[in-house]
Amino acid sequence: MCGEAKARILQKHTGRALCSKCFRDDLLKRFKDEVLRYSMFTPGERVLLALSGGKDSYVLLDLVKEVHDVGKIGIVTIVEGVEGYNRVDDIAWIEDAARSYGLDLHLTSFKEFAGLSLDELVSLDKSREVGTSPCTYCGVLRRRIINYYARTLGYDKVLTAHNLDDEVQTYVMNLLRGDKGRLVQNHPLSPTLSKYFVKRVKPLRKIYEWETTAYALMRGYKFQVTECPYIRFRPTLRAIIRDHLYEIERLKPGSLIRILETVDRYIETELLRWVSQLSELPQCSMCGSPTAYGRNTCVMCDLLGKIGISTRLLF
Repeated sequence: MCGEAKARILQKHTGRALCSKCFRDDLLKRFKDEVLRYSMFTPGERVLLALSGGKDSYVLLDLVKEVHDVGKIGIVTIVEGVEGYNRVDDIAWIEDAARSYGLDLHLTSFKEFAGLSLDELVSLDKSREVGTSPCTYCGVLRRRIINYYARTLGYDKVLTAHNLDDEVQTYVMNLLRGDKGRLVQNHPLSPTLSKYFVKRVKPLRKIYEWETTAYALMRGYKFQVTECPYIRFRPTLRAIIRDHLYEIERLKPGSLIRILETVDRYIETELLRWVSQLSELPQCSMCGSPTAYGRNTCVMCDLLGKIGISTRLLF
């Protein structure tokens, strides 16, 4: 692009060879374009970054602080409580970043919020032979905690670090299931169907995972080498879809971007009018949080109730 510096990155989906600066400029431009296209957040809004401490979190924080007032940025980080996977280094860099840039940091844990660590939840599940995946407990609790902090602390938007690979996998999963409600829910323009939900947006949704990895490496990010021991319980459908999509992308670079843009257009022209006519979500009879239409209790109350945990105070 610049014709001057040595190229370090080959973008197969564009056919361009980029130096470090041009690669960063390209990622920042795509980030800005997506934020502006969908008005993901505006200059006056307080935004809460949901950071795990991984490479995608690093890239999200690095790009957001370039375009938004740091005085209006907060971070929420959640410690799951998994033996041998406490992510000490990840938490440390988040704490350092918060101090360096003057960001509000909200550090919490499953134990603090729900009374039990993920390990303890899984142990209870096994003892009662419920059979719920550890990843399900983790995902449901994480979403509840993030929304709780955003709502109670007065943030206008929640920003998550989901990348292009994550988004396309989720789109394909919902297409295969025929779930148009969740398909729309993943789109940046999806309406917030409850006053108790804080809008979540994903500014990295047009950036490949390999690009966040390369960017983090170039910027000196220290990768954690220990994987979560529950990775073997990962959702089978997502894993299958992921591997097929990687092969498609290898054979025809740019496929993931084209899939995302095609589904985006379909949702914008066919489904947004439908979902905009839906009424506000009902509230869970146990904890008061929003729940799906036709349900009396929310997923979290159902999950935790099966292993004997009261959720009355968790909302």
